Amino acid sequence: MKVVGRIRPTTFFFGVICMSTSQYPTPQPHLPLAELCAVVTGASGGIGRQIAIAFAVAGAKRIGIHFARNHAAAQQTADEVSAAGAEPILLQADCGSREACRELVDDAFKWFGRPDVWVHAAGADVLTGEAQNWDFDQKLAHLIDVDLIGSIVVGREYARRIREADSQQSGQQPASLMLIGWDQATEGMEGDGGQMFAPVKAGVEAFARSLAQEYAPQVRVNTLAPGWIMTSWGETVNEYWDRRAKGQSLMQRWGSAADVAAAAVFLASPASNFITGQTLNINGGFSRRWERNEP
Repeated sequence: MKVVGRIRPTTFFFGVICMSTSQYPTPQPHLPLAELCAVVTGASGGIGRQIAIAFAVAGAKRIGIHFARNHAAAQQTADEVSAAGAEPILLQADCGSREACRELVDDAFKWFGRPDVWVHAAGADVLTGEAQNWDFDQKLAHLIDVDLIGSIVVGREYARRIREADSQQSGQQPASLMLIGWDQATEGMEGDGGQMFAPVKAGVEAFARSLAQEYAPQVRVNTLAPGWIMTSWGETVNEYWDRRAKGQSLMQRWGSAADVAAAAVFLASPASNFITGQTLNINGGFSRRWERNEP
C-alpha cells in the first residue's frame, strides 16, 4: 500500500492511500458509469458506503472514498469497491473544517484530474454515539458546520474547479454533483430532530439549486433527499419509530442505503444529463394517510 499525502500540524492526517490495481477486472463499457471517476464523501459506512459500492458495480473505474476518522471502516469500503472492479483511493478529511474541505477537493483534483462525479454524503451523526448526549445547541452547531457549511464549501470548490478544467478542454460531459438533503426538510417535523435537521437540510437543498443556476451547463447539481432510511440509528429505534417509518412510506417499509445508492447511480450517469437543480425524494412516497400517535 502506497501512501501519498502531507502530514499537517493538526489533529488529523490528510492524505491519499492508493490501492493496488493488478487484480481488477476489465471495466464493461456498457455499464452506466463505465470509465467515470467519482468521489464519495462519508463513504466509510451507511449511505456513502453503499453509493461507493454501487458506483463500482455500475462501472466507475476510480472511486475516491472519503472518511473522517474511521480508517478501518473506509478500508472495508475500499475492499468492496475493489472486489466490484473499481480502483479505490482513500481520502481523509474533517468536513467540519472549511480548510480541510478545500484541501480535500484540491487533493482529489490532483489525484483524479477531473472527477466526473462528486457525492457529498459526509454528515454529522448526532443521533448515536457520544453526540446523542449533547445538548440541542451543540448538536445544531455541529450539523451546521458539517452538513451545511461543509456542503457549501465542497460544492463551491468542486464546481469552480470543474469549470476551470473544462475551460481548458472542450467536449466534456457535464459533471454531476450530488448533495444530501432530507425529505421532510421543507415540510418540517416536530421535536428537536425536526428543529435541527429541517433548517440545515433545507439550507443544503436551497444551496444546491442556487449552485445549479450558477454552474450549468458544466456542472449538474442535484440533491438526494432520503426519508426513513435504515441506518445505525434506525437499528436502535423503539416500536413507535419503527411503525412511524413504515407508516409514513406509501411502500410501507424502511428505505435502505441501497435505495439511495440506486438513485445516485442514475444521477451520476449520462442518462440524467438533462436533470439539474432538482431534489429527489427517496422515501417510498410520503403517506398522507398516516396519523401520528405519541410514542
